[in-house]
Amino acid sequence: MLEKIDKVFMRINRYVGYFLSVLMIIVMVNVFYNVVMRYVFSTGSIAMQEMEWHLFSVVFLIGISYALLEEGHVRVDVLYDRWPPQKKALINIIGTAVFIIPFALLIFFGSLSFVAEAYTSGEISGDPGGLHHRWLIKMVIPFSTLLLAITAFGYLTKNILIYRNGKTSQGGAQ
Repeated sequence: MLEKIDKVFMRINRYVGYFLSVLMIIVMVNVFYNVVMRYVFSTGSIAMQEMEWHLFSVVFLIGISYALLEEGHVRVDVLYDRWPPQKKALINIIGTAVFIIPFALLIFFGSLSFVAEAYTSGEISGDPGGLHHRWLIKMVIPFSTLLLAITAFGYLTKNILIYRNGKTSQGGAQ
């Protein structure tokens, strides 16, 4: 049962990775456009400049979940690298259950009112020519933390499998 759950989470994570790859290409095209417009044509668009950091924030916030399942997140590997897979899995289980999931849910529930306020007030950019509907970018905060909590459950199942079997799981990277 846990193996099937692990495979589902890894499949979802693969799609998130593809989405982020495409989004990063869009960010690069946007930056290229802004640089060419600014330095070649001496003009620019405030909306396109704001779009840069909006898109980059989406890549960063959603990328946190991707990094977790791909073991690309930051940790202190001085001791961790020397431990056997079961001990690593136990540390990951405790860290996920005690820190990641509660933190993600705290940010998720705490940011809902932040998004609702931006939506009800019709918040827009403070700059003339900037982007409207600021609630859309703010909505990425609860979405990304909910995705992180869901991904953390996948990471938890992966590490439970490792802890039980004493080796890395078939569905994920370790």
